[in-house]
Amino acid sequence: MKAAIMQPTYLPWLGYFDMIDQVDVFVFFDDVQLVKRSWGVRNRIKSHNGELMLTVPVKKTKSLKETKYAGAEINYSENWNRKHLESIKRSYSKAKYFNLFFPVLEKLLMKEYISVAELNISIIKELTGLLNIKTEFLRSSELKDITGKKDERLVSICKAINAGYYLSARGSAAYIEKSNPGGAFASSGIELYYHNYEHPQYNQLYGDFLPYMSVIDLIFNEGYDKALEVIRSGRREPLHFSQLRSEENLN
Repeated sequence: MKAAIMQPTYLPWLGYFDMIDQVDVFVFFDDVQLVKRSWGVRNRIKSHNGELMLTVPVKKTKSLKETKYAGAEINYSENWNRKHLESIKRSYSKAKYFNLFFPVLEKLLMKEYISVAELNISIIKELTGLLNIKTEFLRSSELKDITGKKDERLVSICKAINAGYYLSARGSAAYIEKSNPGGAFASSGIELYYHNYEHPQYNQLYGDFLPYMSVIDLIFNEGYDKALEVIRSGRREPLHFSQLRSEENLN
């Protein structure tokens, strides 16, 4: 069984959904630290003036290091959700599929959520369904007997769900393999592969194409059915950890 484990991102980019589409089980890593200004609380859309960042405000705590996705409370006193919807409306009101998709986003964002994890997971699940991706979802905070830190924790999660193949985000190679090639996966019996993705182009408003926008940019411009086709068009063969080390000269 193939699995991927990722923090629940706010309005993720295309590659995030490609990872979901490639595995049997996708685990939301919601019991790890929420890093300030990470993709867990922000993402980009394309506006009339180019890239626009949308950020979800989180209530302050004594120590951010102790704030996990599942426990990070959203600050609704700033009316951020209404502001995000207004920015989205201004940016995409002329998009081909605006009238189809905007009511869905409006319903999702106007609901109040307990935590950042609840917000992001609800959005991701809804969008995955609209894109007709059939992957099973789990939350790391709900799994039992998970042990270890960093790569060892990822291995523990994979073993808990009986996954023999782990698809990792490419950017995670540095900490997974910090100690040795393949990290804790090398001796676990679990195959370690890295996501390999080339951002595709699609119809987009306002001049030259801007990559790495939120997936909502794609859906507004191309609709649900075409969106999955576009997402999959950027997919390349996953890289075994030994291949990635060779390509990027990792020591």
